[in-house]
Amino acid sequence: MLSALAEVPTRTKSEVELETAFRTHRNGVYQAAYRVTGNAADAEDVLQTVFLRYARREDDAAEVSNLKSYLYRAAVNAALDLLRARQTARLEPLDEAYLGSSVQKHDDLGLRRWLRSALLKLNPRHAEMFTLRYLEEYDNREIARLMKTSQGVVAITLFRIRKQLQADFKSHMGAAR
Repeated sequence: MLSALAEVPTRTKSEVELETAFRTHRNGVYQAAYRVTGNAADAEDVLQTVFLRYARREDDAAEVSNLKSYLYRAAVNAALDLLRARQTARLEPLDEAYLGSSVQKHDDLGLRRWLRSALLKLNPRHAEMFTLRYLEEYDNREIARLMKTSQGVVAITLFRIRKQLQADFKSHMGAAR
C-alpha cells in the first residue's frame, strides 16, 4: 500500500496556484480576448498564451499584486499582438458573423473590423488603454493604476485616441461610399 502512495505524483505549490488561477480567471481572460479579436478560436489561443506565459514566469516575478488585472491586461496585449501578427501576414480571420445573412450583422461586422484595424494603427500602449476603457470597461483610475500612470494622463490620452478614431472613421466612411 505504501508503494502505491509513493507512485502518486505530488503537485507543487506553484502547480496548485496555477490551476486555481486558471479555474478562477479563465472565463474573464477568454472574454477579454474575444472582445478584442472577435473570434472564438483566436480567443482560445490567447487564453492558452496568457496562462502559459503566467506559468513560465520567473520565480522572483511570481508575486502579482492583482492577479485578475494582470491576467486581463495580458489577455488584451496578447490579443492585440495576435491581430498585429495577422495583419502583418495579411491573413483575414474567419468570422462567424459571415454565416448570418442579416444586414445588421454585416454592418456590425464591418464596424468591428474597422475598430480592430484602427486599434492596430495606434501606439500599442494607447490601444491597450482604449481597450481597457471601452471594451473591458475599466475606469480611468483602474487604468492609471494598471498602467502605472496618472488619471490625468489616461483621460487626456483617451480623449486624443477618440479624436483620432473619429477622424479615421470619417475617412473610412468616405472611402466606403
